[in-house]
Amino acid sequence: MMTHPFPDLIDMVMDEDLPGASTNSLEVQQKHLNANQVVHGAVLYALADTGMGSALYLTLDEGQVCATIEIKMSYFKPVFAGKVVCHTRMINRGKTIANLESRLFVDDVLVAQANGNYAIFRIKS
Repeated sequence: MMTHPFPDLIDMVMDEDLPGASTNSLEVQQKHLNANQVVHGAVLYALADTGMGSALYLTLDEGQVCATIEIKMSYFKPVFAGKVVCHTRMINRGKTIANLESRLFVDDVLVAQANGNYAIFRIKS
């Protein structure tokens, strides 16, 4: 499972990390809420971006890295409390660009969806 410090800042949990798919989640806390007492959109975005990066990461060859090119995020329902679960799957992977989709749920209710494109490359030394 890919690890890095950012998820710890928002108490994100990587529940499942497979090549081309992932599931991550977080229990809503006061620190996730905006001034209107709704989960901040950036928290949901972070779940999707991290889920997509994790799903792609395990498909990379030795020496390859990936980086977000763009993400389109659609928010369908406000989140006030509960556990947010993000399911991600790879839609397409080429040599230099991959497309992934994340769907975020509270209980069985779809609250947001994201589609992202990621660059695949090697860092030059």
